[in-house]
Amino acid sequence: MSCETLNSALLPHLEGVEKDQICVVADKCLIRHPVWTGAQALQNRPVLWLEVTEENKSLETVSRIWDFLFEHAITRRGLLICIGGGALTDMGGFAAATYKRGMSYINVPTTLLAMIDAASGGKTGINYRGIKNSIGAFAAPRATILCPEWLSTLSPQQFLSGFAEMLKTGLIDGQALWNGLLQYDLDKMDTASLSPLIADCMAVKQRIVAQDPQENGIRKVLNFGHTFGHALERKMQVPHGYAVLYGMIAELYLSVTRLGCPREPLQQLTRLMLQYYGKPQCKCSDRDQLLALMQQDKKNEQAAQINCTLLQAVGTPLINQSISASEANEALDYLFSL
Repeated sequence: MSCETLNSALLPHLEGVEKDQICVVADKCLIRHPVWTGAQALQNRPVLWLEVTEENKSLETVSRIWDFLFEHAITRRGLLICIGGGALTDMGGFAAATYKRGMSYINVPTTLLAMIDAASGGKTGINYRGIKNSIGAFAAPRATILCPEWLSTLSPQQFLSGFAEMLKTGLIDGQALWNGLLQYDLDKMDTASLSPLIADCMAVKQRIVAQDPQENGIRKVLNFGHTFGHALERKMQVPHGYAVLYGMIAELYLSVTRLGCPREPLQQLTRLMLQYYGKPQCKCSDRDQLLALMQQDKKNEQAAQINCTLLQAVGTPLINQSISASEANEALDYLFSL
């Protein structure tokens, strides 16, 4: 998608909104990006530039967005355009969902991780008391607009982080998508050949979310890898996708031992980890802390429960799999032994 195509995608959503009721919140790192500078539909709009990190994905940052909206006299009929990675779209969406009890917003994700994960599906939120996304709201964006040209400036680490979420989508969807992702050349990281796979992953998520917008049932399949992943992300301070990939390996191990899932996807994912992501920098003595973090995970339905999504096979996920502390420790031991 070129800048002009981005304009064309935005303009229909701006029709019927008063010009002084359109604001933008964007990641400061994009201020000189050619897609931003060339997108006329975004020019001459009030912009709040934020330096976005996982550490400042907080109520304080959301308060800055609320202040920005109040300062520009935005009403509930206004529109907030959120441009950035997943942390930015999560916070912008949460600010919009709660500002005057809800206003419309559009997501323009600029990282692969945001395109595949955070920017679609209507989950918004912040981190609180050290727990990832523990405060938030379900509030669907008016639109999510993809522009693969944003990806040209991603670091290899950012690219790999997003690709891990694509791998998750392939594992829960089925063999065809999983095989397509395994065949993608991660050494080249070519965005043109990746675009069809991005579209396929987006379609999978949209289909699941349409059936279960507020995660009461089938949408929980999208949490595969995230129970262990969120704990590892907090402990290791690694990019989200890296932690999810490590979490998928732990949960695939349990899928094999508990459900009889074939070992091949576990072996395939392990090879990708060793070649591109590196081993998790944790040790067995970290298990108690990781277990405590998993027991606090927002997906748990009972206080002492650890709730996972596991796989019977590629494309056959099972939700609400409650695992014991000993099983969690066994999976972590396996992960750390690789």
